Amino acid sequence: MAHAHGHRHPQVPPDQGAQTREAHKATLIGAVIDFVVGVAKMVAGFMVGSAALVADGIHSFSDILTDVFVLAATHFGRQAPDSNHPYGHGRIETLATLWLGSVLIFVAGGIAWSSVIRLVAGEPIPAPGIWAIGIAVIALLAKEWIYRYTMRVAKRVNSRLLEANAWHSRSDALSTVVVLIGLIAAQFGAGWMDAVAAIVVGLMVGQVGGRLLWESSQELIDTALPEHDRGEMQALAERIPGVRGVHDLRTRTLGSQALLDLHIVVPPRVTVSEAHEIGNAVTRRLREAFPVLADVTFHIDPQDDANETEHSLRPGLPLRADVEDRLDETWRDVNIWHARVALDLHYLDDRVDVSIFVNALPEGQSLDQAADELRDACRDLGWIGRLRVWLGPGKG
Repeated sequence: MAHAHGHRHPQVPPDQGAQTREAHKATLIGAVIDFVVGVAKMVAGFMVGSAALVADGIHSFSDILTDVFVLAATHFGRQAPDSNHPYGHGRIETLATLWLGSVLIFVAGGIAWSSVIRLVAGEPIPAPGIWAIGIAVIALLAKEWIYRYTMRVAKRVNSRLLEANAWHSRSDALSTVVVLIGLIAAQFGAGWMDAVAAIVVGLMVGQVGGRLLWESSQELIDTALPEHDRGEMQALAERIPGVRGVHDLRTRTLGSQALLDLHIVVPPRVTVSEAHEIGNAVTRRLREAFPVLADVTFHIDPQDDANETEHSLRPGLPLRADVEDRLDETWRDVNIWHARVALDLHYLDDRVDVSIFVNALPEGQSLDQAADELRDACRDLGWIGRLRVWLGPGKG
């Protein structure tokens, strides 16, 4: 029979505010550059009649919209837990990433569809000119810089949403590469390459959006951390002194953080406080090794009870009040029972082990004889396990 003791350890990083400010700064810088680049692409695209350059400009402006959403999501998603959200607000970042992926797919569909229509219609596409190609090159360098800068900040503050926004910038940079190829080809007379480039841009943007949707949906259904990380967590926990085993280790992600609960097997007769401190030691070591853990819940077992659900469906053993009432009735004529100063119960192997502590024994009776007398009187109590009599004040 498992002895359960659960304890939750919520963790709010002390530099959460600084991380949020850093994420906001990176997003604002990206938004300003997106605006400048988007205006330049749109103006140049309309002036030279390049569908690919106009599509790329629309993509840049979509980045501004998502930047605004990222600012709001990182602000609210990294707030401390409260009474209505005891696990924090990390799911806000997850929902924002879902929204970002959906926007990307919508933009991709519009770009690809309009370009296909233009290609089928066979509209003449003039040479864009060197200055339009130059704007595409500058835009490419700017977007690649935004990607690298935002990704560095995302890794530092551990924000999946900011990382997704960085990949949004990278998709814009990659699409600009395709646009650049189309512009160069159109400059040399292959105008149809401009429309093809716009279609490729749409497909690339859609692929990024689909990946973001998939990853965020996995988080919403509480997908576990990678198997390698879970294995390292279990191995680390099992190395803590006093831990005899770990089972039912489960993880799930919550925005940029992760939640963990596990069952820790300890020696069966340690005190509750010692078992609790063993669990605290496990928690501390796990947090040190895995900073992503925002909340750890441990459950103490005095034996390896891997199938606890099955045990919880069985008829339960009597608790202390019932045990004492039944023993009072059974041992009402046994002197050693009435001389007790403490009573310890251990619930192990579907039995209740009973330890009786006395300050003195009846004259002429040994500890073994006292225990034998008690055993003889309680043979009808099938739930009694090991029974022992101790001389002393007991554990309190």
